[in-house]
Amino acid sequence: MFANTHTSRPGAHHHPGGLYRQVGVESQLAGATPHHMVAMLFDGFMEAVAQARGAMRNRDTLAKGQAIGRAVSILEEGLRAGLDLRAGGSLARDLDDLYRYVVLRLTFANLHNQESALAECQQLIAPLQQAWASIAPPPAGAAR
Repeated sequence: MFANTHTSRPGAHHHPGGLYRQVGVESQLAGATPHHMVAMLFDGFMEAVAQARGAMRNRDTLAKGQAIGRAVSILEEGLRAGLDLRAGGSLARDLDDLYRYVVLRLTFANLHNQESALAECQQLIAPLQQAWASIAPPPAGAAR
């Protein structure tokens, strides 16, 4: 009747730190504003690419692929999926094009073990992350 959450799948690694992080992220999402959710997506993207770069340096192909997969998912299922291409006009279309380009560069970096392509992806997204952080609404209850 209920899914068995304790079943191990081949190759699965049970890491308590990963579970703790997942619970922390889920707790943050529960009370997050839409602005904060997008900020979390940018943070998650940058963290995933940094992990991919480290894994690439350590020649850890599995970790590299997983981290790049997370970065692609954040772009495709988070940031791109949240764009309103009709109402957003040229800005939304430009962001969509940028996100699609970054996905291509992530894929290239993964296939060719090219850390410079990962660095390029971070450099392309960092200004958006910083701009988004700069327009954060004041916390609830803050003086206006």
